[in-house]
Amino acid sequence: MLAGGICVITMVAQAQRIENVLQLLPEDQFENIKVKGLDNSDDASSFIIWVKDHVREHYHKEHTEVVYVIEGSGMMTLGNDSYSIEKGDYIFIPRGTPHSVRVNEENTLKVISIQTPHFDGTDRHFTNRD
Repeated sequence: MLAGGICVITMVAQAQRIENVLQLLPEDQFENIKVKGLDNSDDASSFIIWVKDHVREHYHKEHTEVVYVIEGSGMMTLGNDSYSIEKGDYIFIPRGTPHSVRVNEENTLKVISIQTPHFDGTDRHFTNRD
């Protein structure tokens, strides 16, 4: 682990990558949501996601998702329950669980999202709730 930061260590065959995710910034301007892929394999995919306002309610039929809040705060809905989330929170989202988030403050929410198995973006199913 790098001093004062969160690191992501990825092992691929004999290669590894260490990334201080606290220092990662979006590469360009964005309106609401920006996603940057970190790593992926057949078993899992990891992303940094920045959210300025909200993520519409959706679920994944075939994927489990783990979210770790790096910066910001918000209100996350999982199924019929809502939870206040903030820096340092770990959220486990079983497959099939509808989930959404609304950012609480002017500061952008920044999270690590890890999906298992490999996630290519097609297993995102929006509900009628916002």
